[in-house]
Amino acid sequence: MASEDRLVLVIDGNAVNDIPSFYAEINRLFMADEDWQLGHGLDALDDMLYGGYGVLAGHAGATLIWKDIAHSRRALGVETTRAWLQAKLDGNDRFNRPLIASQLEALDAGKGLTFFQIVLDIFAAHPPIAVLAG
Repeated sequence: MASEDRLVLVIDGNAVNDIPSFYAEINRLFMADEDWQLGHGLDALDDMLYGGYGVLAGHAGATLIWKDIAHSRRALGVETTRAWLQAKLDGNDRFNRPLIASQLEALDAGKGLTFFQIVLDIFAAHPPIAVLAG
């Protein structure tokens, strides 16, 4: 039987200095009692937020208090996003190269989403998870 209580989780925004440290903080917070870690992918983050495993398992929802969110916003901003997208273009062919190139072009034009904004959009797609700046 699932618990109807809501969790309160606190992410340390000062611990997020780049994409790998973002996933380290997500794993610290959401996967502490699991014997495996969430992979470094936005699809994996999205899947985890459905709540079938990790700290969310069995809970109706959670409030995520993101302390020092401004630090995370800067750390996962334009430069980090540009490097992330460029690495996809420079890597293997498993990515949709025209899509990645258009995302990079939009970012450079000041119209694209940063990695931080993409993460917030993923959280927003999961209404049982409320994200609050702390």
